Amino acid sequence: MPYKLNTIICSTRLGRIGPSIARWFDEFANQHDEFNSNLVDLADVGLPMYDEPNHPSLKQYQNSHTKAWSRSVEAADAFVFVLPEYNYCPPPSYFNALDYVYKEWNYKPCGFVSYGGVSGGLRSAQLAKQLATTVKMMPMMEGVMVQMASSLIDENGNFSPAKHHESSATAMLNELAKWTRALKTIR
Repeated sequence: MPYKLNTIICSTRLGRIGPSIARWFDEFANQHDEFNSNLVDLADVGLPMYDEPNHPSLKQYQNSHTKAWSRSVEAADAFVFVLPEYNYCPPPSYFNALDYVYKEWNYKPCGFVSYGGVSGGLRSAQLAKQLATTVKMMPMMEGVMVQMASSLIDENGNFSPAKHHESSATAMLNELAKWTRALKTIR
């Protein structure tokens, strides 16, 4: 039975290109034997800046948006975050989404598809990995880096991956599957 993978679109700003890249990755991940990918858009999830009265580790959520987010994160076995680079960092929506819940992330692996200009969002992904470890997730060393991302999206909003994007995605998914299997035993 395939593992449940949440592919999360982290950018929520108007005019974003993240959904185009995330749709490609979600379709690509669904072709992998080990995963059933579910595309999650933080813009649709609609989390306000953290507004719960209790610490997330208590799981005493008051708001319906938090309860829905908790169910979504809890149900997944692994995550891939599709994120841009804003001032060398992940977008604020990534930080906020991770901060909303705690135990739901624990002992699950995660990967990153980063995008941007010449750096391909690498600095963003590196910082995002640090935060992922604080909620006891295991970030993959392998990842997908999309340089000059806007130039790879056509007028219909479709992302055109190069061979190295596909080989990077395969390597990340293969490693993610190993860690998903291993970490499931301690959850």
